[in-house]
Amino acid sequence: MGSSSVFAVGFILAFLSLSCWTASADIVETSFVVKNLTVNRLCQNQVITAVNGSLPGPTLRAKEGDTIIVHVFNKSPYNLTIHWHGVFQRLTQWADGPEFITQCPIRPGGNYTYMFNLTGQVGTLWWHAHVQWLRATVYGALVIRPRDDQKYPFVKPYREDTILLGEWWNANPIDVESTALASGGVPVNSDAYTINGWPGDLFNSCVSKNTYKLDVVPGKTYLLRIINAALNNQFFFKIANHNLTVVGADAAYTNPFQTDVLVLGPGQTNDVLFTANQSPGLYYMAATPYASAAGVPFNGNTTTGIIAYQNAKQTTPILPVMPAFNDTPTAFAFSSNLTALVTSPFWSPVPRTVDEDMLITIGLGISACSSNQNCSGIFGQRMSASMNNHSFVLPSRVSLLEAVFRNISGVYTTDFPDTPPLIFDYTNVNNSFNQSLLFTPKLTSVKRVKFNATVQVVFQNTALIGIENHPMHLHGFNFYVLAQGFGNYNPATDTQKFNLVNPQERNTLGVPVGGWAVIRFRANNPGVWFLHCHLDVHLPWGLGTAFLVDNGGTPESTLPPPPTGFPQC
Repeated sequence: MGSSSVFAVGFILAFLSLSCWTASADIVETSFVVKNLTVNRLCQNQVITAVNGSLPGPTLRAKEGDTIIVHVFNKSPYNLTIHWHGVFQRLTQWADGPEFITQCPIRPGGNYTYMFNLTGQVGTLWWHAHVQWLRATVYGALVIRPRDDQKYPFVKPYREDTILLGEWWNANPIDVESTALASGGVPVNSDAYTINGWPGDLFNSCVSKNTYKLDVVPGKTYLLRIINAALNNQFFFKIANHNLTVVGADAAYTNPFQTDVLVLGPGQTNDVLFTANQSPGLYYMAATPYASAAGVPFNGNTTTGIIAYQNAKQTTPILPVMPAFNDTPTAFAFSSNLTALVTSPFWSPVPRTVDEDMLITIGLGISACSSNQNCSGIFGQRMSASMNNHSFVLPSRVSLLEAVFRNISGVYTTDFPDTPPLIFDYTNVNNSFNQSLLFTPKLTSVKRVKFNATVQVVFQNTALIGIENHPMHLHGFNFYVLAQGFGNYNPATDTQKFNLVNPQERNTLGVPVGGWAVIRFRANNPGVWFLHCHLDVHLPWGLGTAFLVDNGGTPESTLPPPPTGFPQC
């Protein structure tokens, strides 16, 4: 029997086993038609790429254990993939979606069907394009409710609502990115932020209904599913005069955490309860940027939606007092105080033995400008970014996952280092423009690990060029956030801060500005899994790598072959 037949038999056996376990689950099937759409924002018409004629795109709703089938038809002028952000993709690794990591793109005029299961996750995830900056307008929510025989571990809400935070350019985002990459410089900032696709009525948009509104009943409790779908901005989020209780993050239950402000990096989600317990009136929900990089220009505008009580008499909503744009203490207090709900049916204790221990520096840098070009980056060079001084380059002729599966040589190397090549004072701003530290080689290097190995990563922020918070996203897994802090990580003292009892689980974590964070996960999902900064300005500059997780020797721990109709390069 050929190797592909063995893989096919293994996949069928594993899928049958999974199907028996999820016999009571449903199939949720839909189509995404992706094409140009003309919309009006900020007093001008703009052609965008959108799914099913809406911004944001459609919300997918399912129960834990359901199977999702999405037929994607690319009628846009751009290459396209869809990433199901936070979905584990067990035995459906080919459906993860990042371009040239797990698949080649769906070409204009082409189509592809994504199929995957949602076992072991309840809460809020989302989906988005994973090709260039197409996700500026190609995104939507993925809501996973408990099975019929399970309940939320908190008070049943009167109603649920989904809030997607986004960004808006008075331009084609693909052109914005392409222009910056051609010059080697920094792309222009967005012109507005949005809530459910609308900038809000603090902007003059020339559209009568330009603000998202949520009508509420006095005394009722609501579950808000809040998603940061922005490309390059982290946000503070508040509702005027109302407290919020966080009960979930990245589709993992948390211990109830009361706060009046949320902090969400791009890619992160929060499930929060709020009770309409104030005087009947109009109250703004608002999002403003958390801009941690000192001296870097940013859009300081505020996007708003409206909480509207029944029988409200006032005509002007109350605006919340927002944190300062650089309020790192507030951001850190929020992100470091979330803990996991260990009574969740999906909780697993933290692995205590570490097999792979990595220290990864993250930050900006430069790469050489060609002799026949004038580049607009620092020192006349091209802007770059790196992890352990490896600046990641996507392959172009085949995806990494297919190269692994078909044993294609010359596509990648497995020499991504466990430690940085040079030890220095990483967070000292005096090193920010030290050219001996700034140049980053361009490589397609990955980290290979054995199946079921426990991997611990210390993300160490650097002050190179700019010191800022980086939201790091790992595909294919949740990870435990053991500790966070400022300055240079010190294993002699900082390991004493580890929470090994109930650390929060996430798939995206903002590494503190000028600081560090420690994560741990079990590599129990074979395949190639992208690890990258979710600030999209940094991704094409190279702030990423991938974990190559070996097969485990059983059908359910073996990478299956690509499905029928898999896109070809």
